[in-house]
Amino acid sequence: MIPAADRAIIVVEPMTKRHLKAVRAIDAKVYPRPWSLAMYLQELANGSNRVYRIVRSAGKVVGYGGLMVVGSDGHVTSVATDPDHRSIGVGSRALLALVRGALDSACEALTLEVRVSNIDAQRMYGRFGFERAGVRKGYYTDNREDAVVMWANDIGGSAFRSRMRDIEASFDHHTEWRSS
Repeated sequence: MIPAADRAIIVVEPMTKRHLKAVRAIDAKVYPRPWSLAMYLQELANGSNRVYRIVRSAGKVVGYGGLMVVGSDGHVTSVATDPDHRSIGVGSRALLALVRGALDSACEALTLEVRVSNIDAQRMYGRFGFERAGVRKGYYTDNREDAVVMWANDIGGSAFRSRMRDIEASFDHHTEWRSS
């Protein structure tokens, strides 16, 4: 059963400094080596070539995602969901917001790294059209775990855009997409 708070309107909006306390609290729950406040402040200051979005449910930040734009490629830097709010589409909404940001930035492809042990995340990325392209040996410094490198190509094409529309239509909760 989905908690009543999670059946509320889910809001996706740009990340700002005021969200960082909640974002870092999520990081502390899900990452062995969370980013520092200074790293987030630097990312937010990079403005035009960064896309950071938060996901709120019942007024609480429950997830977020980040994207760095390099030329015609978007690199997903992070997608995280508060463990108490998994399986309700928080990560998918965050990733969809990053895809929208990548398209607005004229990206042609998206890439990311994900732990080889994180099968759930790999499944979500696969749903978005990301395909396994290789492995980075010992990529994660906390335990030297390998990373699966994934790419989604031709994100401006009709097939990819159709996939994104289908994903958005699959959300069983009302989602409010805010640009500012």
